[in-house]
Amino acid sequence: MTEKLKMEQNPMSPVLEAIKQVCPGAVNDNGTIDFDVLKSELSDSVVEGQRERYEFDWVGKENAIREYKRKIRKTLRPVVEDSKNWETTQNLYIEGDNLDALKLLQKSYLHKVKMIYIDPPYNTGNDFVYCDDFAEDCKQYLDKKEVCDADGNRLFVNKRDNGQYHSNWCSMMYPRLKLARDLLSDDGLIFISIDDHEQANLKKICDEIFGEGNFIAQFNWMKTSTPPSLSKNVRKKFEYVLCYAKKQNDTGLNGGIVEGGDMPLLNDGNSFGTLVFPKDSVVFKIPDGKYKAGQYDRVSLEKDIIVENGKSITDVELSGNFKWQQSTLNEEVKAGTVFRIKTERFAIRYERSGERIKVPSNVISKEECNVGTNEDAQKDIISLFNQKIMDYPKPVSLLKYVINMKTSEDDIVLDFFSGSATTAHAIMRLNAEDGGCRKFIMVQLPEPTAEDSEAFKAGYKNICEIGKERIRRAGDKIVAETGRTDLDIGFRVLRIDSSNMKEVYYKPSDTKQSGLLDLVDNIEDGRTDMDLLFGVMVDCGLPLNMPIETKTSHGKTYYVVNNADLIACFEDSISEDLIREIAKQKPICAVFKDFSFAEAKDKVNVSEIFKNFCGDDKCLKIL
Repeated sequence: MTEKLKMEQNPMSPVLEAIKQVCPGAVNDNGTIDFDVLKSELSDSVVEGQRERYEFDWVGKENAIREYKRKIRKTLRPVVEDSKNWETTQNLYIEGDNLDALKLLQKSYLHKVKMIYIDPPYNTGNDFVYCDDFAEDCKQYLDKKEVCDADGNRLFVNKRDNGQYHSNWCSMMYPRLKLARDLLSDDGLIFISIDDHEQANLKKICDEIFGEGNFIAQFNWMKTSTPPSLSKNVRKKFEYVLCYAKKQNDTGLNGGIVEGGDMPLLNDGNSFGTLVFPKDSVVFKIPDGKYKAGQYDRVSLEKDIIVENGKSITDVELSGNFKWQQSTLNEEVKAGTVFRIKTERFAIRYERSGERIKVPSNVISKEECNVGTNEDAQKDIISLFNQKIMDYPKPVSLLKYVINMKTSEDDIVLDFFSGSATTAHAIMRLNAEDGGCRKFIMVQLPEPTAEDSEAFKAGYKNICEIGKERIRRAGDKIVAETGRTDLDIGFRVLRIDSSNMKEVYYKPSDTKQSGLLDLVDNIEDGRTDMDLLFGVMVDCGLPLNMPIETKTSHGKTYYVVNNADLIACFEDSISEDLIREIAKQKPICAVFKDFSFAEAKDKVNVSEIFKNFCGDDKCLKIL
């Protein structure tokens, strides 16, 4: 019979599914793990008892791990009036706690995000961190510290005199990074901005979550060209951007395009080998004549050659510590790569046809890669708002640079500490420059702006209002400057809220007989069809930027998502004629309310109709 939607997000589902793939017998029908079976399968790898080992620990780590695993009953509600180009955009802007957001995104975007960039709180002693201490009621915890704001946002100022100053920050970051890793594609990367306050702890956390072997680099970004002259010890010019891969691969990073020029084929770190270069592929800049076999500096010429008019009359055989093997050399020759020997040391170099990708260095600056500073970031903001709105934003050029290191075409980029939405600005700008269709997902808590701040005075009551307005203004400006009317400069706004379902939906056995007459529906009051639709999309694991078509038939309204990936109708008393119309479209998933059918036999009829048109009723779901 039809399946009832859970409307509950379990972050451990990907882990359970992975275990099920490699050891099906270890996962019970109810989704629990049989550790005896799993231990038997891994018998050669199991360590009995306690063993000393290197690990990074802090007060509250166990709670942080439990927080990663904790299920939530929340949903994403659409806010169409705050959105831009709602019907056509592929971009998302999510308002709310990023821990909840990351859990709500798991089904829809598991292994689909190509890049994550975040600029989390640096833990300077004055900035806010999230409260995830569920050892006691969170509201009591916040009230006790007298830092709970009027809207109940889970934030507190992590002062330096706090006995768990570093632990609080680590506990905040740990579950978020664990969930972020789950969202990354196998070839995905995460970039994290940080300064000296927590760089060491962040590195250890990332080594544990992503694996020390997946560490790519710690980039040193020159944040200012004019560091404070009143600094007591060191005038700091740099911040850091840590980079980790989901899985190490050999695709490399894009550090920009080098036009013309050539690169060395010799590398002392590689193994010694012999390569045979076709005679027409090598261009000599040395005098014509005969060159005898022998050692020439770091290269050995294995056979005599005669050079005439800058070319050898025979193939050139060289031995040395080369980057490539013969198979790679042959492919490069087919692709038109030219090899050059400029001196009689025979240090051969290669030049690919057309543009060449430069490997990035670990320094990000104007001189190295044309990336701006904090001062430039303020100029970015002022050019849009005509005033200073945010403190310490990142420059658009920095985000463009790191995003371009790995992404292309229609990749998804996630920023779950999005602040003023610099990442979204950079993606739109980069798409305009290279013709890409990258999509962004921004997540930001609606943290109130200080009443004495320029942002508050300008009418922006929280950070989300600034971020959304920046995307609107930046998109319009990019279109005006480039004339590119085909760019996606829109975004769908989704707001995190409590579940669409009443408690009875989850615990019907707790309902007393006296309360049954009050239960006309199991859906929370005030929820619209669109609220329910997005809740279903989250639960079914559908991308939240899919096109939605609203249809009316037989006096009822229903919704078709992405050409029948999902069809949902939340009306009461649905006729069999409408059911047949929906079933004929053969949806992958069809959803109806529990109260859409007056009697149990009606559900049986619906099941039979779907079996008739779709072959079975597995697509049927009940809300």
